[in-house]
Amino acid sequence: MASDLRTPLTQGQRAGSSFLKACFNGTNAFLGIGLLTVPYAVSSGGWLSLVFFFMVAIMTFYTGILLKTCMDADPSVKSYLDIAERAFGKRGRVIVMIIMNSELYLVAIGLLILESENLQKLFPNFMVKIGALIIEARQSFVLITALVILPSMLLTDLSILSYVSATGVFSCLIILGSIFCVGAFGGVGFHEKGTLLNVSGLPTAVSLYIVCFAGHPVIPSIYTSMRKRQQFSQVLLFSFVLTTFTYLLTASESYLMYGESVESQITLNLPTKLISSKVAIYTTLLIPVTRYALMLTPVANAIEGGLSEDYKNLRTIKILVRMVLLVSSTIVAYVFPYFENLMAIVGSIFVVLASFVLPCLCYLKISSSHGSWNFKLVGNVTIIVFATLAGVLGTYSSIAELVQNY
Repeated sequence: MASDLRTPLTQGQRAGSSFLKACFNGTNAFLGIGLLTVPYAVSSGGWLSLVFFFMVAIMTFYTGILLKTCMDADPSVKSYLDIAERAFGKRGRVIVMIIMNSELYLVAIGLLILESENLQKLFPNFMVKIGALIIEARQSFVLITALVILPSMLLTDLSILSYVSATGVFSCLIILGSIFCVGAFGGVGFHEKGTLLNVSGLPTAVSLYIVCFAGHPVIPSIYTSMRKRQQFSQVLLFSFVLTTFTYLLTASESYLMYGESVESQITLNLPTKLISSKVAIYTTLLIPVTRYALMLTPVANAIEGGLSEDYKNLRTIKILVRMVLLVSSTIVAYVFPYFENLMAIVGSIFVVLASFVLPCLCYLKISSSHGSWNFKLVGNVTIIVFATLAGVLGTYSSIAELVQNY
């Protein structure tokens, strides 16, 4: 989510994408693993917290348009990093690169946790015994998932995986439909009323809502890939409407099904004996396997780019960097089982910066709109203040909840 949290599917793609293909790429950029956590967000904040969900959707749509405006100001700008460099120089580019890669690394850890918890749901009694050492189900599945992912981390050409990952939109729609089938035909029903408002849970809820719209680093690639760039605003609007509607349906049906007992991932609530539940869970299990390597490849490339010319192109070094990333993320996922807290931290720190604060700051700097007060300046400052407040409160709430869980 994000996303996830999202895979930059359009990078390296030839210019000339049609309107429909651009809409597909845009929707795929924003519709991700946030689908699994948005029901938990509603249960944390209550029904009225959905007001913030719509606010986040509107603001992130606007900041997406701001990125397009920044690119129009300089034809040489092709990526999010280029926008940062155009606004704040080389130092700005480095800072944004660190933010983006940190987000990708944490999301990759989240994918391992996601996989292990859903496998544990299917096989709760599974364990690994090595002599006197007993590894419980969740930890065992973290290690098994890492081993399954290992071959993809050794690849340098991930084009096949990128096509598989592009089915993310369809996977989300399958999960949405499967959850509805569980509620309608699986004996669960839609009888829970839920809470109108839970003020103490609002910071977590808003942070998870923010994760749902974390695709901004991909926006420049989608824009530059379009055959008719003047249609970009319509493409972005279509993507946001479809994404928002899908998230809203998933959150509403899940909260009506399980109320306050919604788990951090909605798939953990589903009864495993039902076919529709198995469809949702097995579809979810495909996401980490197909996206993990794609998430960490930009991180590996950034690390390799910082090495000397003598080492950066050596295949041994490339493999070593990827193995370090895989092993380190596996260790964190092994000892850190709190998926919802991790996603909330990603939302309240990294997505707040990449999807709210930085687009506004870059626009103000490139357009020179910061010199005098006007409606655009007030709007951008309002978004920055909202995002900063949401980020600070969300980070504090997530860390406090994490400490309490420990």
